[in-house]
Amino acid sequence: MAPHPVVQAVIDLSAGAVGGAACVFSGQPLDTAKVKMQTFPNLYQGFVHCISSTYKQVGLRGLYQGTTPALVANIAENSVLFMSYGFCQQVIRFTAGLHAEAVLSDVQKACAGSVASIFSSLVLCPTELVKCRLQAMYEMESSGKIAKSQNTVWSVVKSIMRHEGPQGFFQGLTTTIAREVPGYFCFFGAYELCRTTFADYMRCSKEDIGVAPIMFSGGFGGACLWLVVYPFDCVKSRIQVMSMTGKQAGFFKTFTSIAGTEGVRALYSGLAPTMVRTFPANGALFLGYEASRKLMMEKFDN
Repeated sequence: MAPHPVVQAVIDLSAGAVGGAACVFSGQPLDTAKVKMQTFPNLYQGFVHCISSTYKQVGLRGLYQGTTPALVANIAENSVLFMSYGFCQQVIRFTAGLHAEAVLSDVQKACAGSVASIFSSLVLCPTELVKCRLQAMYEMESSGKIAKSQNTVWSVVKSIMRHEGPQGFFQGLTTTIAREVPGYFCFFGAYELCRTTFADYMRCSKEDIGVAPIMFSGGFGGACLWLVVYPFDCVKSRIQVMSMTGKQAGFFKTFTSIAGTEGVRALYSGLAPTMVRTFPANGALFLGYEASRKLMMEKFDN
């Protein structure tokens, strides 16, 4: 028997939180390298140079700058994302005239994930703004773009409130939504397609394919997401970090400015650490989500 919609929403939200935490702990140093390379593409020769330079300059904690807001961002984003994902699947069933427990196709699930990402963007943008600023703080200070200050979550939050007001937390929201909607169509579509392929090959249900296939499917979904939307993410990071120096131009102006003055290659700066990070991080995300969701559903059935 299917649980009550409210119970199902709580299960999806909780499982998303577990997956989000697993994603952060498995990939934070490489995410830090990505943001630094996106914001200062000419400062580092590659992601290995970026990681080693950060370690020499600031130590190990430099690679984990922004972990607290990253945890908040990922837990909040994935909680809302997976809760909305379950809700959007029901909406698709209703609009397609299917019964409440009908199995959706991989494309229908991809559409549900794409729509769900709009809701998760609203909670992701403020926390990711703080994370990106913390991650690029050393370079902003050493280049003289901003004065030296305390590099803590609270100091960044206070600075945003004092100089930009509450709306300052939503710098880059348009770019975030422009990144998430096509990105999560690819993300969920590739993930579900990969799971279906494994299930057909192993002749079992998608829920019983095992740990390694789930992690590979999650990594494959993440790789598809980043290959499609990486330039959008680069523009988002640039807007969120550079807005520390004053009002930053919007998505289209920033995009054309980067492409015109720095070349198209600059829009892909930091792609290497992102692709290296995507398999362990997104594999951990979906493993955490699927395993905890299955456990909670079994507890409910019992």
